[in-house]
Amino acid sequence: MKLKNAVYRGAEGRESLIDLETPDKVRCEDIVVFVHGYKGFKDWGCWNMVQQYFIDRGIGFCKMNLSHNGGTVDEPIDFPDLDAFGDNRYSYEVKDIEEVMEWIMNQLEELDINLHLIGHSRGGGDVILTGHHPRVKSVITWAGIDSIPARFPEGEELEKWRKEGVRHVKNGRTGQEMPHRFSMYEDWEQHKEALSIEKKAQQLDKPTLHLHGDIDEAVSITASENLSRWTEGKMIVIRDANHTFGSKHPFEDDHLPPKLYEVCSLTLQFIEKQGN
Repeated sequence: MKLKNAVYRGAEGRESLIDLETPDKVRCEDIVVFVHGYKGFKDWGCWNMVQQYFIDRGIGFCKMNLSHNGGTVDEPIDFPDLDAFGDNRYSYEVKDIEEVMEWIMNQLEELDINLHLIGHSRGGGDVILTGHHPRVKSVITWAGIDSIPARFPEGEELEKWRKEGVRHVKNGRTGQEMPHRFSMYEDWEQHKEALSIEKKAQQLDKPTLHLHGDIDEAVSITASENLSRWTEGKMIVIRDANHTFGSKHPFEDDHLPPKLYEVCSLTLQFIEKQGN
């Protein structure tokens, strides 16, 4: 099976695009569910080549645009819908992933499926929050975050956000002023227990792997150290690797960056061990 730019319904019933590919002649299906990060999308940088890496080695792969990432069904690349981006909140991303897992079950109902969640950056926090699903066999974070409130402003900046109702972050690549409505913070306040990455990590009873570059400029390596401690999972430091492990957007080479290849290789080894 190979589905490209299929449609699923995520949080608030919003339609978004999804890819699903499985290797041929497999009965017990291992499927990676890949979750992109902040200001990301399923076709960002090297993610299509990452998909091909796993397919070539007998592992199915699914990746999606989170429903409120700023893309649309007609224009999924970059961020044409800043209203949706501004409405996003962490509970929406959790709902999206839960809906995607059920969507996969419906697409492959004749197969015995094991899901392996991979989340990059903010997606790493998301897969910790959703890793309890009974079909999930393992959870892997790539430069994952360890705290939602730590990503919010504090003090006067927080109060300004509360008063004005929206704050903007400039996207250095696209030049867009990306809005964040205060509803994102209110959502976290209302769902602190459900959105506590620390508590969900401590409760997670699945094998976990945490990979992090030692020159990550966006998420401190201490985040993966915390995730590893809370989940009692393995952590591997990728030497001389940045936040995206050498990937960027657009990416014009025809092969994975060496550091991202290393990340994929270590992840594959970990997933294969879960079948033993």
